[in-house]
Amino acid sequence: MSMRGLLLATVALALLAGGVYWSESRRKAEEAKPKDEAPKLIGVPEDQAKKVEIRKTGGDTTVLERDAGNKWRITAPQPLATDQDAASGVVSSLTGLTWQRLVDEKAGDLARFGLNAPKVEVVLTTKDGKTRKVLVGDETPTQGGFFSKLEGDPRVFTIASWTKESIDKTSKDLRDKRLLTFDSEKLTRVELYAKGQAIEFGKNNQNEWTILKPRPLRADNLTIEELVRKLKDAKMDTSVSDEDAKKASSEFASGTGIGTARVTDAAGTQQIEVRKKGDNYYARSSVVEGVHKAANELGEALDKKLEDFRNKKLFDFGFSDPNKVELRDGTKTYSFAKSGDKWTSGGKTMDSTSVQALVDKLRDLASIKFVESGFTTPAIEITVTSNDGKRVEKVLISKSGDSWFAKRENEPAIYELDGKAVEEIQRAAADVKEAKK
Repeated sequence: MSMRGLLLATVALALLAGGVYWSESRRKAEEAKPKDEAPKLIGVPEDQAKKVEIRKTGGDTTVLERDAGNKWRITAPQPLATDQDAASGVVSSLTGLTWQRLVDEKAGDLARFGLNAPKVEVVLTTKDGKTRKVLVGDETPTQGGFFSKLEGDPRVFTIASWTKESIDKTSKDLRDKRLLTFDSEKLTRVELYAKGQAIEFGKNNQNEWTILKPRPLRADNLTIEELVRKLKDAKMDTSVSDEDAKKASSEFASGTGIGTARVTDAAGTQQIEVRKKGDNYYARSSVVEGVHKAANELGEALDKKLEDFRNKKLFDFGFSDPNKVELRDGTKTYSFAKSGDKWTSGGKTMDSTSVQALVDKLRDLASIKFVESGFTTPAIEITVTSNDGKRVEKVLISKSGDSWFAKRENEPAIYELDGKAVEEIQRAAADVKEAKK
């Protein structure tokens, strides 16, 4: 090879090596860069949003405006109480709106993307008075997204379908759908008028529900809490057509009354009335205007009688183990006390499993129905001490013919019992044995 050829080869090799080095260095530099988030169409801080207008072709324009208290309010098509979570979701999605793919750097014919007459236009106004308008056109051929662009920007992008859904909302979607807005943590009283009865519930000193009317009675806390939850969760059905929504008032007027509930918290009293027509329930609330179709669960929650809310259990010690159990069955007497993990009786350590079997039977003892008479001379007396001695419950059991009846000491209510349950308690008490040494 000539010197000239050797020189050219050397130069070419050096250039190639330099190119490889530069390329590799660039690749490593790119890899070392932090991964960028998905490219944003707007990129405005969420707290700078002041107003959002959602304009739909052939539909109403929904307007959200932030008030002086930093709450979002629906001001159009008519003022409505607003679901703050739903409104914040729209604002968050809009201010952080990202695109999937750049379709055209400088689109001339917007009609091919459906952007000459967008199906949705969303206008964001920030606190500095600036506006940004997002246009949403046709769905992409792959049906994985929608064509979109910013007004004033020649580029056309695609946005994900879920992104489009997150900003394409109506006043129905964003309104507060709650039929009652009470604070369940501050609830002090619940009144129910159903099945021809007026029932009132209140809280006692232990913050437990009790029945106040028609007369003081023990209450089933779980059942009342379930009623409160159904009232708290009661929402209008906004998925119905406008025509059906208009029919709701007539359906309510001609429907069968199910019940009326009143709830009282620190802010005052709210009321809801529920009626049924056919298979549907309709509700009228003191909180929102009009009559609204309601979920079946709400109607079913109100369609109850007094007995449904009464505590059927004879003992209230619940899932905690008692400190002491005393039982007199005719001439037989039993007394078991718990200290630490051990049960004792008359100074002897008893078999914990057999004592626990008795405790479980007492815990499960419940009435099969409530009666007004039938209790006679007590044949069995059971006293259970629990809550470190703070709770003492005494139950008296009598037998009349083949039926068993019970009363709690100092309470007028009479509970009819399943004879089998009484016999199982008698056997469990007799079966308690001394622990093996």
